Parts: sequence; structure tokens; C-alpha cells
Amino acid sequence: MKKSELFFSAIQVPIDFLMLVLAAVSAYSIRNVPEILALKPKLYTFPFHSYIKIILMVAPVFIIIYAIEGLYDIRSTRKFWKEALKIFSATSIGLVIIIVAIFLKREWFSSRFVILAAWMIGTFYIVMARYLIQLIQKWLLRTRGIGVHKLLLIGKNGKMDTIFKIISQSPNMGYEVIDQIETASPHVIKGIQKEKGIDEIILCDPMITDAEQEKLIDFSAINNIEFKYIPTTLQTSKFTLGVLSGEPIIEVRNTPLEGWGKILKRIFDIIASTCGIIIASPIMLVTALAVHLDSEGPIIYKNERIGDNGKKFFVYKFRYMKWDCCVTKENENLEKAFDLEQELIEKQSVRKGPLYKIKDDPRKTRVGRFIEKYSIDELPQLFNVLFGSMSLVGPRPHQKREVEKYMEYHRRLLTIKPGVTGMAQISGRSDLDFENEYRLDLYYIENWSLWLDIQICLKTVGVLFNKRRNF
Repeated sequence: MKKSELFFSAIQVPIDFLMLVLAAVSAYSIRNVPEILALKPKLYTFPFHSYIKIILMVAPVFIIIYAIEGLYDIRSTRKFWKEALKIFSATSIGLVIIIVAIFLKREWFSSRFVILAAWMIGTFYIVMARYLIQLIQKWLLRTRGIGVHKLLLIGKNGKMDTIFKIISQSPNMGYEVIDQIETASPHVIKGIQKEKGIDEIILCDPMITDAEQEKLIDFSAINNIEFKYIPTTLQTSKFTLGVLSGEPIIEVRNTPLEGWGKILKRIFDIIASTCGIIIASPIMLVTALAVHLDSEGPIIYKNERIGDNGKKFFVYKFRYMKWDCCVTKENENLEKAFDLEQELIEKQSVRKGPLYKIKDDPRKTRVGRFIEKYSIDELPQLFNVLFGSMSLVGPRPHQKREVEKYMEYHRRLLTIKPGVTGMAQISGRSDLDFENEYRLDLYYIENWSLWLDIQICLKTVGVLFNKRRNF
């Protein structure tokens, strides 16, 4: 941790203490406001000097809770909204402890109004104080370079080039790349440290041996340098430790979506899809009417896709193409529609890899262009989720001809149910190339949690109805 970060960490404790005391005093003062008294008269009076003694005893309890919750592990680059949620959570825990204590010893203090008011005001005061401190830290970071971490990158490849580019374009991240080298030689790194100084090292080079990496870790520890590395695919896999015939053994887990994980995800899918259908039903009814009036053909277009374990199923969508252009067995002009699609893919596809995306697709209807642009066409997939052929969150399902172009490792996408939305959709939607989409989906498969599903669904609410790029 930098000296500036240690300083701000140190002053955070007395500032939090002061904010808690001020919040308690504010709550006590509000209780005596005439307008408040008119709404809720005081049942008894409580001397301020006795009240403040209790507050001075209670405030350190909140400080201890904040420390346990990690609120003093401070860096200027932390995310403010996450810190605000932590403050609310920690203050709420403190409130529960106070309520229990008062229940056990009523003679201390029992004004429910003051307790609840102090909780709300205290949360607000502390959040605002920390916000101001963070503004000061970021200002010092940008204008004076105070708190900037000098970063050495080891490895020259696509991943490291991306990291270098992101850090160079984002000064608020709090990093300065002092060098990017290909060797992990302690002799070379010592020279860079003596000349420029090093606070952190990030390694991304699978060719470096275990012995070289061990020396690098030792060097970093001895010189008080933070050491980080970007792992290989195998290193990021989830695993469990066990013993077989007296020998330690590591079992690599494909996904947490096994056993109870699978059951929890299915329960979440049923509840969330049912709520989604109820909420979206007015939009779906209006869309169905618009599709029916705009062009001939069925309202719902059933498109065959490949699901988990290679099973075929139909994805439901509002039809946004002219019926004679739809590639489906129900279309009498199937052969002609297929030939047209192949021609458009060759001439106008803007995606690389096994997937295609046709720019300025002439097959779309007037209504179709609108509902596809705002993803309204995908709302019927909530019924896919309810019936069990899809999940709310997961890799997007692809057509058989697309799956046939997969590399062997891409088939890991078929190990769980496909989803209506996913990591790729909230990170770039159609703009991502297939390989990046695969990496995001693989991360989801290996790191699934119910909370991750909820986060993706919440982010999708903002992304789903945003205007798509004009393809």
C-alpha cells in the first residue's frame, strides 16, 4: 500500500467515528423539532449528557464492524457503489446489535425514532464523507500522481498488449506502466527497479518455468512488490482436493451447475421467467398484433437450435422477416430461402468464426426491423425458459450448421443449457467476435453462482431494450 493510501486509511477511522456521533446528535435534535413532536409526541425525556455517553460507547462497536467488513482496506481506485453497499450492510448489522442490546437492557435507551433516524442519517453521513475522501484521492492521483502504482508487465502477447492499452487509456485506474519486458530475469528487474521503481508486477507468460516464477515471487516478497499473474485456462478451472490411495489428487470441476446448483438455477428460472412473462405480456400482445397486421405468416417463428448435450430444440421468436424468407421446414419456399440466406452471408456477414450476422438484411419487415433492433423479438424465449429447453442465463444457442463449425474446445458451450442472455450479451452483444464470446461464456460456466445470474439479469434490463447497432 502506498503512503498516501496508508494516510487515508488512518484518517478514515476518526472520520467514521465523528460521522457516527454527528448522526446520533442529528437524530436526537430532529426528535425535538416541533413538527416531529406534532406527529409523534415524546413519551419521555432523556438527558443529552446520558445519551452522548451511550453514543461514545456504541460508536466503537460500529467501527469494529466496519473493519470486519473490510471498509478500511482502502484504495483510491475502489468502486464507490460497492463501498456504499458495504456501509449500508455494516451499519444495518450494527443496528441489529443495538436493538438486541436495548431489548436485553431497556434502561439504556429505547426511543425507536432516534435509533432508526440515527441509522439512516449515519449511513448517509459516512457514505458522503467517504465519497468526498475518494474525490480528493482521485484528484491527487490525476493531478499530482500521488498514489499511482508503478507497474511492470512481464510478457509480450495479445493479453498483455490489451492490458497495456487499457491502463494507458484509463488514468483513474491508478497505474503507470513503467515497462513491458519478455524476461523474468531478477537481474533485469532489479535494474528497472533501481532506475524507475516498481510497486506491482503482472506476469502473463506461460513459457516461464516454475523455477523462474518462484524466484520472481521471492524477489517481489523481499522488495515489498505486489506480484500478480494472469493464469492459464487450466489454472482458472475450479477444482477440489482429495486423496487416492494415499496420494493427493486434484479433480477439475467443469461447472458448479451440478447437484444443488442445477436445482437452484431451475427454481430461479421458473420464478424469474413467470414474472417476466407477466410483466412483458402487454408488450408481447401489442407486438403479436403488429406482426400479424404487417405481413403474412405465423406470428411466432420457431428456429431449430442445438442445446445442452447436443439436443435439438426450437427457439421461439417473434417473426421479424418476410415469411417466404424464413429458413424453416414450415416454409414452402425453404430451398429458395436457404439459398438467399447463404448468398447474404457470403456478401454481407460482419462476424468472424462459425457465427454470422447479416448487415442491412433485406429480408426484415418494417415491424421486424423495430422489434429486432430493441430485442423485443426475443421475449417469447421466456416460454422456452419456463418449459425447460433454455435457461434465463447461459451461452446463446446456435444453429446446427454453426455448431458444426466449432473447434473441439468450443463444444464446452454445450455442457449447460443455453440462455436468453449471458455474459457476452451484457458485454457487447453482436459486436463481439465468437472467440471473445466463447471466453466470456466459459468464465460463466466455470464460475456460476445464483448471485451472478441475478447480476446478469439486472444488467440485461438496461442492455436488452437499448438500441442495437444497425445490422
